[in-house]
Amino acid sequence: MKARTEPAASESDAAIRRRAAPDSAARPPLVRELLLVVGLFLVYKFGRLLANGHTGEALRNAHRVWDWERALRLPDEATVQSVLLHGDGLAQLANSYYAVVHFPATAAFLVWLYLRRPTHYVWARRVLAAVTAAALLLHLVFPLAPPRMLDGTGLVDTAQVYGPSVYAATPATDSLANQFAAMPSLHFGWALMVAIGLIAATRSRLRWLWLLHPLVTLLVIVGTANHYWLDAIGAAALLGLALAAIHLPHRTATTAGRAPELVKADEPVLVGAGR
Repeated sequence: MKARTEPAASESDAAIRRRAAPDSAARPPLVRELLLVVGLFLVYKFGRLLANGHTGEALRNAHRVWDWERALRLPDEATVQSVLLHGDGLAQLANSYYAVVHFPATAAFLVWLYLRRPTHYVWARRVLAAVTAAALLLHLVFPLAPPRMLDGTGLVDTAQVYGPSVYAATPATDSLANQFAAMPSLHFGWALMVAIGLIAATRSRLRWLWLLHPLVTLLVIVGTANHYWLDAIGAAALLGLALAAIHLPHRTATTAGRAPELVKADEPVLVGAGR
């Protein structure tokens, strides 16, 4: 039997555009998301301030954490800091990274996911909210002074000595931040989530390089004596629990960044060729 050609009775142009574009149906309303993110940020800031003012308890906990790290044979934080103290420039660069990168990098990550990977955006926002809420609770029940406040460790407060600093010189007079919220480190927890989220949402062979962000963040928070190793380990543990409870969305061609292949509506196909 001779084959004949007929136009494919396929989907409309609008349907084709919907399939080729990211999954816009999964993207939450913009205004609602802006209000939600601003609300979460305010809860984060005020929650940290609620834990302020526990100087004695925070210093006692700091000595406990320092002793735990030595018992676990973790590297001395001074080893990392000694690299930064070879020159003013390295210390200032690390302080700037600590002060500047944390919030903008996380915000840029969420904005990109919202625009390009809306399904991953919802997942990442939920994970970050869960980690932050758990961290705030720990800040309240376990106030912890950073290692830069401990006497006898040989550590230098690099932000106060070399600048720039995001904290007041005296914690009691700091009305913008809680300096006794070292455990866990949200600097490290958020940076690790940014890397994991971008690795999950993209397909590039180079996507594993995003892990450099949490690695550099870890070296910065320890080298500037703003956090202990255990602060980062605690943040990673919280993130692991959140990721176990809040599952990654299905990886599809669209959500992974590759548009599906389409059959054009006006492309002729052979009918009856296999008969």
